Amino acid sequence: MILLLSLSFIYYLNIGLETKSVIYIPKGSISKIITHLSADIDQLSTIDRYALRVFGSPQHGWIEIGRTELSHADFLYAITHHRAATQEITLIPGETTYIFLDQLSSSLDLNRTLLQRAFDQSGGAEGRFVPDTYQIPLGINELEVVELLLDRSHRQMLKYSKELFGHYNREEWLRLVTYASIVQKESGSIDEMSIVSSVIANRLRKGMKLQMDGSLNYGKYSHIKITARRLREDKSRYNTYLYSGLPPYPVCNVSFDALKAARYPDSTDYLYFVKGSDGKHKFARYYSTHKRNIKDATK
Repeated sequence: MILLLSLSFIYYLNIGLETKSVIYIPKGSISKIITHLSADIDQLSTIDRYALRVFGSPQHGWIEIGRTELSHADFLYAITHHRAATQEITLIPGETTYIFLDQLSSSLDLNRTLLQRAFDQSGGAEGRFVPDTYQIPLGINELEVVELLLDRSHRQMLKYSKELFGHYNREEWLRLVTYASIVQKESGSIDEMSIVSSVIANRLRKGMKLQMDGSLNYGKYSHIKITARRLREDKSRYNTYLYSGLPPYPVCNVSFDALKAARYPDSTDYLYFVKGSDGKHKFARYYSTHKRNIKDATK
């Protein structure tokens, strides 16, 4: 009887299965891991739970299987001994998702159209990625990389929200990220962010249009210089020269510094600012002063 069971077990381990070349292993018990993997690999069963105890503890994180067709034994060995090769990808503060997806496509050799589709199907709103340096497993597909980045970003945003508000509220958080995205695009440095934020707050409080070029650096226009023609022709809600208030969605992905500045703007009476010849902004309360600052900046 024991011999028969042993032979049956060996036979089972040599049966083939199909898997992805790169898979994700969650933290948790062996039962939890096999249950998670079974969602994508139909051939796994209770036997694999027992067999895995023989092969060792499964790795946590992304695992490079290598082949997509292999035996149960080779599969169990891979998830207990292999790790996935990764590529470092950095999302800089102030960059738009459109440009970031271009970056992912180029760096990871992924299909740009499929990346966009995966992002759109997840909700598609700007400002959902947290600027950071990510280790992306090589071999990951378009849907998986978007889900991975959004999951990590959302968990980080929950932490940010609890630090800034003490809780998380979706509508409240969206408004803050939208506000912070204007701060991010308009500020020349982290030191200026809370002052720029105060100008936005003051103009909103007075019912003035924001009239900020940075709001038009959305999507594919992230690095495009804003011209008078663009101000006239762009009819989107991102045009803060045409529409009052904040845009309906963020302009870009934002840093914690920008979020903090948006949450806690400085107390000033400034309503205007312009970038000086030294790269720093000059702030003013009165339009007459602002015009002089513009004149000085263009000398």
